[in-house]
Amino acid sequence: MLLTSRLERNAVRTLRLLTWNVHRCLGTDGRISTRRIADVIAAAKPDIVALQEVDVLRKRTGHVDQAEEIARSLGMTAHFHNNLRVLEEQYGDAILTELPSCLIHAGRLPGSPGLRNIEPRGALWAQIDLDGVSLNIINTHLSLIARERRFQTECLMGPDWLGSEACAGPTVLLGDFNLVPRSRVYQSLIKHLQDAQRAPGMGRTQPTFPSGFPVFRIDHMFTRGPITVKRVEVIRDTTTRVASDHLPLVVDLEIG
Repeated sequence: MLLTSRLERNAVRTLRLLTWNVHRCLGTDGRISTRRIADVIAAAKPDIVALQEVDVLRKRTGHVDQAEEIARSLGMTAHFHNNLRVLEEQYGDAILTELPSCLIHAGRLPGSPGLRNIEPRGALWAQIDLDGVSLNIINTHLSLIARERRFQTECLMGPDWLGSEACAGPTVLLGDFNLVPRSRVYQSLIKHLQDAQRAPGMGRTQPTFPSGFPVFRIDHMFTRGPITVKRVEVIRDTTTRVASDHLPLVVDLEIG
């Protein structure tokens, strides 16, 4: 496990990021528990958390605002973007942190023309203030359909997101990409970004899905700019095997 305290890391501007598709906090044991998700995150001691498949005020998960409930348990602030909304019920992605932060942009990603949009996809971009240095965090969850993933990654590389003048400096793109490394879209991404799991010295890559017996590496963290990857871990223990259908990916980054 990664045991360094937040205080020790922040003294050298090293941050711990965690990304996790929490599957609306529905475990593989059929139990819905924001507390179980929050406990796993708390034990990892991250500074910034990116969550995908978060329910907010949905009947199926007890009308709970999962983003706010998990953030409150961690002493963090939540930025949430809904990819799907029906009246008050919402479903989407969130960025949580206790560091000074602001939401820069949130929006839908394109589907594929001519194809029925099975599930709307989106992204949200927050800037974290590190004593005057702005760290860009973009959290996303891409389509299950290869053609749509191509359109969506092209959008993310465009002027509204990674191509924006406001997205200069250290940047992290992370989330559930539904992309395996051999795919064409993944290969196009690593022409511009560093895959944290393939950074120098990180050793063998670790799969994240499915949680019970992980064989696919579809949850990723990509970096750009003055960032050094210091350590990578996929948390696989008795709790994470059942808390969601994905495993959480944790990465320590040195900024600057």
